[in-house]
Amino acid sequence: MSKGHFATGSVEGTGSAINVELGFTPDYVRLMNVDGDATLDWTSDMPDDEGYKTVAAGANAQINAGGITPYGGAPATAAAGFTIGVDADVNASGETIMWVAFSKE
Repeated sequence: MSKGHFATGSVEGTGSAINVELGFTPDYVRLMNVDGDATLDWTSDMPDDEGYKTVAAGANAQINAGGITPYGGAPATAAAGFTIGVDADVNASGETIMWVAFSKE
């Protein structure tokens, strides 16, 4: 039975795409903009660059651009990970984005 992988971390938002290297390709990613009070969830069942977003006002929406995309090489390489898209609620310049990512295998 595979144990999978799990990682957490944080980055500063830039408003531009941000690559996060994990050493594995995630099946689930959750982003939390702690300054802007927004979250974004993505699973490997979703297309690239999508996600399910919740903002402070309580609005929920499936987004189809600016979300999460897996990236880089074979799953076992150091470059494997995910890209944080350009959604303005989640990836705002100067705001802290905390993240959780895991894979099933």
